Parts: sequence; structure tokens; C-alpha cells
Amino acid sequence: MKAAAIILSGGKSSRMGVNKALLRINEKTNIERIRDKLKVYFNEIILVTNNPEDYSFLQLNTTCDYFPEMGPMAGLHAGLMHSDYDVNLVVACDMPFLSGELAVEMVKRCFHYDAVIPVINGNQHPLFSVFKKTVAHEAENCIKSGKLRMKDLIKRLNVLYVTEKELESFGLKDWDRIFFNMNRPEEYEKAKKWAETE
Repeated sequence: MKAAAIILSGGKSSRMGVNKALLRINEKTNIERIRDKLKVYFNEIILVTNNPEDYSFLQLNTTCDYFPEMGPMAGLHAGLMHSDYDVNLVVACDMPFLSGELAVEMVKRCFHYDAVIPVINGNQHPLFSVFKKTVAHEAENCIKSGKLRMKDLIKRLNVLYVTEKELESFGLKDWDRIFFNMNRPEEYEKAKKWAETE
């Protein structure tokens, strides 16, 4: 597929207390689960981290933030700048049950848009979305002007929003699990229990 996948692993994991990307679920680290699901569909996977030595075992194409300590938008910017592809899936490192099939469907729909963003239960999920490489310039403008929320960026873009209705048309129904973010110890325990049924 003519698109790259960008994994963002730059957060401090302050609510978890340890690096959530490296927590184990069914004998794999969380970030290995994400990598392995994406590599089925994407020829290039880029990891954005400011601690590349922690992730050398992944053997991924890695880059660091151009604007450190500026949150996920800086990670998005770095990944897009590093990518050789016009269309890019961007995913956070705390989504152990993401859907590669959904990623592909969003990439297919990005042709006329700057971004394709899921909206589940009224909530946007920009950290499991598709962005054009050209969005890097707008992200840099936001960062330099101190507007660091993803919503600040999204409102400047031509976005296709994908809702539950579209997800069902893709044959996907378990979106509570697909969009599950593992941020706290109790959520890690929940993820491990869910993974027992895989």
C-alpha cells in the first residue's frame, strides 16, 4: 500500500507510572503488538521517539521530534517530515487493539482530504488517523504559534470524519476495543484480560 504508518511514542506515561509502550501483553510489548499489526499492511513503519535506544529491538525506521516537549503534535510533525509517503497513518503507542483493516480503509479515503479522522461516540481520535505529508507545514505553524492541541491543527484542515456508521459498513463493530487507550494501571489490567480471549 502506498502509505506509511507512523507510531508516536513520545509521551511521559505519567498516569501509568512506567513506559506504557513497553508493557507486555501476551508475551509481546504493547508497541510490538502495534508494529506487528501494521506491518501486514504498510511497507514503511516510522517510530517517533526521543529515546530511540529504548526501542532499538523493534528494528524500525526511527526519528526524533524537531520540537521536543511540544506534545503529540510535535510527534505528528516529525513523523510526517520523515516519511517518504504522501499519505500516512498516525497511531499512538497506547492502542493495543487497533485495527489494521480500519487503517487501510481510512488510507483509501484520504485522496481528496488533508486528513481522515474517526469520530466515536462524538469524540475525535486524531491519534489513530490518516494525514497527508503536507500537513507537516501546518503542524509546524501551530507549534510555532503555541497552539499545541490537535484540535487547533484539525480545524485548519480539510478533514473527512469517519463515524460509527461508516465503521459498521467496513464490517467493524468492536470500536470500544479498537479505540481503547491504555493510559492507567487499571486500563493495562483490562487490556491483559481482553488479550486472553485473542
